Amino acid sequence: MAHILIVATSTDEYRKAGYRTGLWLAELTHFWDVADEAGHTMDIASPAGGVVPIDPESLLVSGVASAVGLDGKMAKRYEDRAFMDRLRAALPLAEVRADAYDAIYLTGGHGTMFDFVEQPALARLIAAFWDQGKIVSAVCHGPSGLLDVKLDDGKPLLAGRKVTGFSWAEEKLARRDEAVPFNLQERLEALANYDKARIPFAAHVVEDDRLITGQNPSSAHAVAEAVVKALANGR
Repeated sequence: MAHILIVATSTDEYRKAGYRTGLWLAELTHFWDVADEAGHTMDIASPAGGVVPIDPESLLVSGVASAVGLDGKMAKRYEDRAFMDRLRAALPLAEVRADAYDAIYLTGGHGTMFDFVEQPALARLIAAFWDQGKIVSAVCHGPSGLLDVKLDDGKPLLAGRKVTGFSWAEEKLARRDEAVPFNLQERLEALANYDKARIPFAAHVVEDDRLITGQNPSSAHAVAEAVVKALANGR
């Protein structure tokens, strides 16, 4: 079975707005459940290593929250002490090597907009995954980590590729458009062929060769399924 590296944020606060952020937990748990059921093993890493902060809003379970990917399965993982302890001991990115894994998955949460960009260790790691013929995947705000990636030939990883990520319409509906440091959709459109779902917060996954991206929290499960399928097909 494959070994997958999951990358999460180390940032727990919006630098401009001052309120809490972090990992959107369901984007980790939904992926984990699918990959684990398929028999794959996973490690969690983050820019700083150690504790991965969780966005408190991602823990809210309601009818609306369920519609965007926060369901009972996430709650079960949250109540699993052994699983949650993994989020207290993330590997520092600087200590991770691409050749130890078969795929990489960038989780989202608004924290990634602060520490997945201008993060040389992450950019080099993703480039190594790609140059070694491995799967690169991301969901929601996780594609922030793809923006600075350049390959051996000097070209951006995203150049001309099909990609998705959290849309600006979704950012406005989430009322975070004035708190985020940049417009992710705009940045992705500047580099790649960006695509999004017709309805905000609807699950949407885009595949381009070994690059697999999901638009929002409700896309994490489908991203995981696509990664598992790609691994099974030897992509």
